[in-house]
Amino acid sequence: MIDRRHLLASAAAATAGLAASGFATPAVAAAGLSYGPATPFSFDALQDEVRRIGRLPYSAPQPARPDVLDRLDYDEHGRIKFRTDLALWADGPSPFPVTFFHLGRFFQKPVRMHAVEGGRAREILYDPSYFDMPASSPAHQLPKDTGFAGFRFQERRDGKLDWRRNDWVAFLGASYFRAIGELAQYGLSARGIALNTVVYNVAEEFPDFTEIWFETPAPGGDTVVLCALLDGPSVAGAYRFTMRRDAKVTIDVESVVVLRRDVARLGIAPLTSMFWYSETAKPTMVDWRPEIHDSDGLAMWTGSGERIWRPLNNPPFTQVSAFTDATPRGFGLLQRDRNFDHYQDGVFYDRRPSLWIEPRGDWGRGSVQLVENPTDDEIHDNVVAMWVPAEPARAGQELSFSYRTTWAADEPDPTPLARCIATRLGNGGAPGTARPRGVRKFLLEFLGGPLKNLPKGVLPEPVLTASRGTFSYIRTEAVPNDVPGHWRVQFDLATEGREPVDLRCFLRGTAGAPGREGAVLSETWLYQYHPVG
Repeated sequence: MIDRRHLLASAAAATAGLAASGFATPAVAAAGLSYGPATPFSFDALQDEVRRIGRLPYSAPQPARPDVLDRLDYDEHGRIKFRTDLALWADGPSPFPVTFFHLGRFFQKPVRMHAVEGGRAREILYDPSYFDMPASSPAHQLPKDTGFAGFRFQERRDGKLDWRRNDWVAFLGASYFRAIGELAQYGLSARGIALNTVVYNVAEEFPDFTEIWFETPAPGGDTVVLCALLDGPSVAGAYRFTMRRDAKVTIDVESVVVLRRDVARLGIAPLTSMFWYSETAKPTMVDWRPEIHDSDGLAMWTGSGERIWRPLNNPPFTQVSAFTDATPRGFGLLQRDRNFDHYQDGVFYDRRPSLWIEPRGDWGRGSVQLVENPTDDEIHDNVVAMWVPAEPARAGQELSFSYRTTWAADEPDPTPLARCIATRLGNGGAPGTARPRGVRKFLLEFLGGPLKNLPKGVLPEPVLTASRGTFSYIRTEAVPNDVPGHWRVQFDLATEGREPVDLRCFLRGTAGAPGREGAVLSETWLYQYHPVG
């Protein structure tokens, strides 16, 4: 599990209060940022470089003074703030200035930054005077050429928000990046690639974006472009990110990767999120808040057109679920529950963005794979979703993948069918009677779509399947809250043993619904149930 959510949160807050008292600010040359000599650059040339180094052994970067960086813990790192008056493009031509993160205990590998204009790149040279930091900060002991840890794009200079205090996308740590949605909150993350996530007896690998090139845009506009070099023991890669900021954030990703080694599980467009508990199941008195999660489900739009919703789990042990597909239309980790009362937390889980992946081109056969790790706190990113190609990933291969990521309140093309908005579990059996052992009651809520137009008295039919176990007490009913198209399905499931059970349900029309008899009325609900006894 990745424990970096709080670091990114503190980094996002670091734009505030840059002129705090007690900070040592060395003099800065009037020219602002310092640059190296100009060299030719293009994305095509970067791909050629990746093909060259991909045939060579990996050379790991050496951090400067790890003993000092180790002392820049969460608190110390949070006190180091980039001076926004020195931001790249602080005065244009891009409307979105770029600021930089300092190295620290959790981000020890330097990332070289370059500004590109007219096909020529100049490195942005690190200088400690770019940062405000307390006089007592261990960072003063670092060499003058230490380097940057990452960067972020600030909000537009001519916008309603103070760009010095607000940013909309950040790249920090390995190949991780994340953006805010239209609800102005950070939440889950994406990364360039996932290598050997949950492979028996093989350590997961986290390659790094080691160099970044910012393409200088024409004045105005709402799009920025950057290129990145990915490097690690098993892979080298060239990435191009075209990022657009309007109400939401879209990032188009083009990637070419060369494998240095065989990879047992190669994850394309990997997403990383946090799920502790929801309305489905909560340990007694584990926390005062009703729900805690950055995402509450995995949504999939298969190549055959089926729309699927898989609520997330906090399982008793690590689980990997694979959903086989060909030419997928999209998938993503969503936060569907937008009711503040369901969280009661000032960190605003109800505003966390959903992240949708839309493949460009034919991705062929493979599977959307969902990794769920157990967690007992909200500081751990314990969920991963990614596309894993069916073909083995072998050393020497060159692979290309392009896709769009959309960071918003919802998926960009919601299903016209009814959507599942809640999954609830309880003891099986009937109220007022002895509850049978080994029986669990499920209640699923569906809302919208064709359910809004069902004639009065016509019930949708639940279509249920399970990998094992026996169903009983199956029924559907309209939720008595006067919300059109709000229905629920109830059923009991009897099982023996503690092996997980894979469940599936959707609603279809019955006789009495003109033009809807036998028609699919809802997306498909999938769930992995872990019996407790």
